Amino acid sequence: MKHPIHIEIDRGSGFCFGVTRAINKAEEELEKGETLYCLGDIVHNGKECDRLRKLGLITIDHDAFHRLHDAKVLLRAHGEPPQTYADAGANRIDIIDATCPVVLHLQERIKKEYDLKDSPDKQIVIFGKNGHAEVMGLVGQTEGKAIVIEKTEEVKKLDFNKDIRLYSQTTKPLDEFRAIVEYIRQHISPQATFRYYDTICRQVANRMPHIREFASRHDVVFFVCGKKSSNGRVLFNECRSVNPRSYLIDTAAEIDIRRLPEDCVSVGICGATSTPKWLMEECKIRIEELLGSHE
Repeated sequence: MKHPIHIEIDRGSGFCFGVTRAINKAEEELEKGETLYCLGDIVHNGKECDRLRKLGLITIDHDAFHRLHDAKVLLRAHGEPPQTYADAGANRIDIIDATCPVVLHLQERIKKEYDLKDSPDKQIVIFGKNGHAEVMGLVGQTEGKAIVIEKTEEVKKLDFNKDIRLYSQTTKPLDEFRAIVEYIRQHISPQATFRYYDTICRQVANRMPHIREFASRHDVVFFVCGKKSSNGRVLFNECRSVNPRSYLIDTAAEIDIRRLPEDCVSVGICGATSTPKWLMEECKIRIEELLGSHE
């Protein structure tokens, strides 16, 4: 590879507003020098979690949270079910609520829907990933009664003779949501009502066409994200759909220079809504170092 290789970091990648806000809140609290716990990983990126741990953030799970008393706990952007707030009140836990405003608004809408007794048999349906923190917070608004569908084909398990109210996890693909809407429209009984609410965050949804365009402009793409990121998996698949030379990496150490073909002139670095900018910068520096030693 004698010719110079252009390396570009995607400006549209990196933390979304909700994650940035949660991390800022954590840093503000940690600067006060008090003990701060976070309920679950603040972001689905191991490297960023390690950075905050070194600043003093202690990540705990729900079991540890239930045993805590007289402590300060940050709730991350994904949100929590009502029971978490009730437990905090009972155990004198000071909550630093970093729930993303988009998620918070969605929780309020679903709770209002659940409390509205307009149809005794209506099904509140959430298009989302089972077990995902945000989805657990949404289902919690319905006392656990909401039906979660993960994939388009799972829509068949609904009862089309009963009313349906459809919502979506904020980070799900827009095209899949629309496919579910269309299927329900075609199969709902004339005696039942169907209403749907597009609750997908546009800051996340708009990244899909953008990231496809970015990936198509480069010979090789390194997509940087944590293994736990569901949003990352979706966006990486978008990259790979337009550029087969797209590689998923967690850290700069995973970059393999042998993946660059002889005629490579352009390398793109992008990531998920949970990928910190500093980590993508590290990856760029690593590629430059490897190219220098290779030459």
